[in-house]
Amino acid sequence: MLPKELEVQAASLQSYIQSSEKQQQLYKRTLIVVVLSQIFGGAGLAAGVTVGALIAQDMLGADSVTGIPTMLFTLGSAGAALLVGRLSQSFGRRPGLAVGFLAGGIGAIGVVISALTNSILLLFASLLIYGAGSATNLQARYAGTDLASPTQRAKAISIALVSTTFGAVAGPNLVDIMGEFAIIIGIPALAGPFILAAAAYLMAGLVFLILLRPDPYIVAKAISDAKRSVGNGRLEESSDSSLLNRRGVFAGAAVMILTQFVMTAIMTMTPIHMGHHGHSLNEVGIVIGFHIGAMFLPSLVTGYLVDKIGRPFMAVASAITLLASGILAAMGPADSMTVLVTALILLGLGWNFGLISGTAILVDSTHASTRAKTQGSIDVWVALSGALGGGLSGIVVAHSSYAALSIVGGVLALLLIPIVIWASINKQSKVMIVK
Repeated sequence: MLPKELEVQAASLQSYIQSSEKQQQLYKRTLIVVVLSQIFGGAGLAAGVTVGALIAQDMLGADSVTGIPTMLFTLGSAGAALLVGRLSQSFGRRPGLAVGFLAGGIGAIGVVISALTNSILLLFASLLIYGAGSATNLQARYAGTDLASPTQRAKAISIALVSTTFGAVAGPNLVDIMGEFAIIIGIPALAGPFILAAAAYLMAGLVFLILLRPDPYIVAKAISDAKRSVGNGRLEESSDSSLLNRRGVFAGAAVMILTQFVMTAIMTMTPIHMGHHGHSLNEVGIVIGFHIGAMFLPSLVTGYLVDKIGRPFMAVASAITLLASGILAAMGPADSMTVLVTALILLGLGWNFGLISGTAILVDSTHASTRAKTQGSIDVWVALSGALGGGLSGIVVAHSSYAALSIVGGVLALLLIPIVIWASINKQSKVMIVK
């Protein structure tokens, strides 16, 4: 950057440092950009999730490998989460999020080409790259929190997530339409949703690249540095404060990791389970659509509850809801759409409770100077837990049953309760040192 440009940037940052009104204006403008990008990002995420396992089953002809697509794009998501976090830490949210979404779009194009050429190696490689869109879709929620006050954080997260609903619900319900479109242009029907995913992720990346100016994370760091330079806003140096901070980071990470593992494992095998019991592709799309809607649509209410009644309460609610989902999925009639829809709604809702409460705990426990890097590192583990859940789910079902998978998942979710108790989050949320 040229000296003249550096001077202009410094002057712009100084104007935000000195004006709380301008900070709030940028906070609101950032949320608008995040909302727009998440609409596209949600469509890209949901379209691929709906048919990824079915493409692998069609190419390889074995149920035991149907968890591999989810495992691959969540592994890709893990690598991308680290990259997006590091880019955001060094250069701001705009380049980090734009690169992540654009990579996801390229991966989706690769999946379409693999279906055309029937290349399983290209499919697996493309799914890894496609996972960048999933990671970025989640990391975009942090952009809304950069300039939010502590009492606005869960609300900012919820606004980002609820906006994803518009695209996320539309994606699975466009499966048949995109499949027909794919056939018309000479592409296998199951690759159709990935055409939508490619367009959606590329648009989301362009939204961030063009509209996210000035960068909220760069502004937030400048404000934090300015406060510290005059002796305000210092982190507590006592060992007690340090312990509380570490516990908060661990607790927030654990809540997100466990909920991601359970949700991904059960969700991945639901389309296969439904196929075994005579459900059509359209019915699969309906169930997954309701599931993804439950993952994101309740977010505004969840954000309000997380801010008002506390992070720990909603983390425990997540565990209980995931348990209820697992029991219903395992015990209910497999041919009942009502049971499947209800179980998958509860699965999405439990994930929603866990993601928003866990994210809020993590943001509460980190400082602006290192927040993006920490967020990216934690999201790596969140993605890896999803990869593990997706990969193991096919093996568990192949050697046992969908019911066993669902019960085990629900029981694992209960581990959140002792973690929340151990971390004493109720007290931490009042004393955490946050800037």
